[in-house]
Amino acid sequence: MPTVALLALSNMFMTTAWYWHLKSHGRPLVQIILISWCIALVEYSLAVPANRIGYQSGWSAGQLKITQEALALLVFGVFSVVWLGDTLTWRHAGAFACLMGAVAFMFAGK
Repeated sequence: MPTVALLALSNMFMTTAWYWHLKSHGRPLVQIILISWCIALVEYSLAVPANRIGYQSGWSAGQLKITQEALALLVFGVFSVVWLGDTLTWRHAGAFACLMGAVAFMFAGK
């Protein structure tokens, strides 16, 4: 499904834009902001068509948003482990399970 694929890719770029610099303390903040804006431009270029395609395919705005949030949590989990070296715990799994429940509620009966 193109909507989910585009939303997943856009989340990869946005997570990178927001968090890549946490391990780059030596760069000036203005430089970090400009680089992040460039990365976020790619994210917007993917998210806008994803939402338009999804909406035109019959998804509600709420369904698009909750799908984006679920993907954001999944992408962030991978990013935090791979890039930041964090360890996932049972709380992360619980939060993801709750978010998947929210996705199920948004799509129930559709």
